[in-house]
Amino acid sequence: MTDFVHPALLFILGAVPIAFLNGSIRKAYLVLVPTLAILAVVSLQPGSYGAAQVIGQEILVAKVDRLSIVFATVFTIMALIGMIYALHLTRPGQHVAAFVYVGSALGVVFAGDYLTLYLFWEGMAFASAYLVFAQGGGQAIRAAFRYLMVHITGGVVLLGGIILHAVATDSLLFGPIEGGMGAGAYLILAGFLLNAAVPPLNAWLTDAYPEATVTGAVFMSAFTTKTAVYVLARAFPGTELLVWLGTAMALYGVIYAVLENDCRRLLAYHIVSQVGYMVAGIGIGTEMAVNGATSHAFAHILYKALLFMGAGAVIYVTGRRKLTELGGLYRTMPLTVALYMVGALAISAFPFFSGFVTKSMVVAAAGQDHRALVVLALTMASSGTFLHTGLKLPYYMFFGTDRGLAGREPPRNMLVAMGMAAVLCIAIGVFPQQLYALLPYPVNFEPYTGVHVTESLGLLMFTALGFVLFLRALDPENTISIDTDWFYRKGARYFMWLAEKPLARYEKAVSDVSETAALPLLHGAARAGLRVDLNGVDAVVNGVARSILRGGGALRRLQTGVVTHYALAMIAGVIAATAVFAVVWQ
Repeated sequence: MTDFVHPALLFILGAVPIAFLNGSIRKAYLVLVPTLAILAVVSLQPGSYGAAQVIGQEILVAKVDRLSIVFATVFTIMALIGMIYALHLTRPGQHVAAFVYVGSALGVVFAGDYLTLYLFWEGMAFASAYLVFAQGGGQAIRAAFRYLMVHITGGVVLLGGIILHAVATDSLLFGPIEGGMGAGAYLILAGFLLNAAVPPLNAWLTDAYPEATVTGAVFMSAFTTKTAVYVLARAFPGTELLVWLGTAMALYGVIYAVLENDCRRLLAYHIVSQVGYMVAGIGIGTEMAVNGATSHAFAHILYKALLFMGAGAVIYVTGRRKLTELGGLYRTMPLTVALYMVGALAISAFPFFSGFVTKSMVVAAAGQDHRALVVLALTMASSGTFLHTGLKLPYYMFFGTDRGLAGREPPRNMLVAMGMAAVLCIAIGVFPQQLYALLPYPVNFEPYTGVHVTESLGLLMFTALGFVLFLRALDPENTISIDTDWFYRKGARYFMWLAEKPLARYEKAVSDVSETAALPLLHGAARAGLRVDLNGVDAVVNGVARSILRGGGALRRLQTGVVTHYALAMIAGVIAATAVFAVVWQ
């Protein structure tokens, strides 16, 4: 690894000095590190780096190929744009969390084994959760805790799948899962699908992203779901289930966006919809489909970040985020309106914008694979995307009824970041071959054919006509839509009742038995100097007993029940898990 600089380390280690820097020096540093990371990714050569042996298994810290390079390229570009957008922040906490978040995402992208992948995977969850906690307020903190709860659960599922898969294959190396889907593979798939926000595992996204900080939501829109797309493309290309899950996602997100009044929640549902195209493309599994999914992930990161930056600028200036409270801002925020509309046209797949040259590749791949129903569903979802993100949201946010809000353009650094993303959205749409050259497989696709351009414009113009004719019916309402998060919100209440009532009583009974029977026995054994010969562990037992005798008073003060009982259970679990690993990998 002498000539290999892991881009993840630039961010993770680079997060440390941020708290000690101030003013212009900190700003320069926040821009410098992503710039160096971009250069590091550009200079990478395909190969494997950081091979080692851990518990008898091969560990590969970094595996570089065309698929990992294209994701790393857009991740580092987005890191630079996001940091410029966040330069006006005076407290370093969000900058540090964003650095760790980006570094963890890059760690996943280059991970050559499941252990490395899992460690970075969990790093993403905790770093991104901070960006929600940092917003403050009861609503954001509750959303952040739910976000953590869901992702920790997904991490446990993923870890279980990794262990079972490693036992079945005797390998921890990360790559395409072949030879049939066992229990481990299904658990790994479930862990990946949760981060991809595949319904019904999607509500964490639309619950947490609107509650994040203005700058935090921009980073969150770019990394978690697209990292999941990468690992799905790496491990499960050609999995038929993904075709239908992705197709359902594309429609699901659009349908729920119809109901939304919160501008960022509406955009969050369109993340679900757009990731559906990528998941469906990975499921189709042909070279063209995987290229389409990868290129659409690249374009999506940029235009979705631009949309969140535009909505964030409005929230930053007005403090409002509901469409029923916004309107008339086009007079005081013309630059924000123009830049937002670039992102809106890109996600709507207008010709000469990035979404047109990437989304169409997925749809064309579905057509080549003779999947007429998938083509129809994805086309309908594209029309719905333009209807809500390209027409409804900007109309009610910037135009519509003037609410008399005192608007102004956001800080210059926010406009610069939006401008950078907008330029890239247009550049990719006008010069798609530059992006196509990065893709994993050779590209044999021409987006600008007469038929394709005509069909796309016809669909978009028909959608615009429908918007004008049925504008009244699309008026946002100040309501809250119920998604699958209802189940774990309600379920959490029942879980807490279970923990506070039956389980607490059981724990109290165990604690009482410990207090009245077990501890006196240990005290008596220690006084008598009892020695128990259990294959050489008698000295340890005696030492523990004497320690208990000497520290009996302190121990009694700590015997609140839950701590003692669950600490012993955790120790037993660790010992059991260690024994299992030792037996399996003997």
